[in-house]
Amino acid sequence: MAEGTATAAHDAAHDAEDDPVLELGAALAAQHYVVDRPLATVLHLAGRLELPVLLEGEPGVGKTAVAEALAAAQGARLVRLQCYEGLAAHHALYEWDYARQLLEIRIGEAEGVSGTGLRSRIFSPEFLLRRPLLEAIWPSDDRPVLLLIDEVDRADEEFEALLLEVLSQFQVTIPEIGTIRAERKPTIVLTANRTRALSDALRRRCLYHWIPFPSLEREIEIVRTRLPEVSDRLVQRGCLLVQRLRNGYYRKAPGVSETIDWLRALTLFGATDIDRGRIEDTIGCLLKDSEDIAAFLGRDSEQVYREFGLLPDGWTA
Repeated sequence: MAEGTATAAHDAAHDAEDDPVLELGAALAAQHYVVDRPLATVLHLAGRLELPVLLEGEPGVGKTAVAEALAAAQGARLVRLQCYEGLAAHHALYEWDYARQLLEIRIGEAEGVSGTGLRSRIFSPEFLLRRPLLEAIWPSDDRPVLLLIDEVDRADEEFEALLLEVLSQFQVTIPEIGTIRAERKPTIVLTANRTRALSDALRRRCLYHWIPFPSLEREIEIVRTRLPEVSDRLVQRGCLLVQRLRNGYYRKAPGVSETIDWLRALTLFGATDIDRGRIEDTIGCLLKDSEDIAAFLGRDSEQVYREFGLLPDGWTA
């Protein structure tokens, strides 16, 4: 039996060497991220074709974690741009260090420098504050870079136009200096929760993958990878209950991150299985909306408890 296991492990390793998609999946698994083949294929192609990848899905399914695990697997420095409404170019691209420029102007005037000479001094890279997009294109060190543009759908449509130059040409134009082109193209991952529609121009420049909620088997695998200390019964029954909640009519269905937080919370209480009291004590780990919690406690809990054998026959919740 031991010999057969060793042979199977050797064959799996050999298969991974022959299949770059499997090899990438194994590298991500080493970073505690469980990836399926379709996603691993998109990430592999994005690297080989040097194209950005757009990941969409419900909040909590692991989109940001993909970028974090991929950066660690590649040995790359993660540069993150968190998008939000009203995000301005100077927060995403670059700013001039005005305080230092003003000081340099005074020093230059004292030295008798003026005009073009002074302008060239104050508008040099020394006075440039690199924000995430410029840092990815023109990094401050020699490490490879993975640029994460997180929740791009939260930014305004005008910001998307700003991104197009970076996504299609891997360059940034600074009027005072010129066009900065990437010597080594960064890996670029964009995530979106579909809070608004993204432009066709942005989508055309990216490879695309939709990350759904995982199946029960995959969610169990993910949780076991992230929380090896949790009892098998708690993992299995807990994941099954979360899958049941996702089939309900809740405003915000629990994601994988909520599953992990919830099972961690139960483990802190010493639980090795789910029970009615602990579910109600920790329901805020799973449902993050007051109406959803009220609906569960007031309408759905009895049926859920019966399905999981948490109520005696004839008992009313």
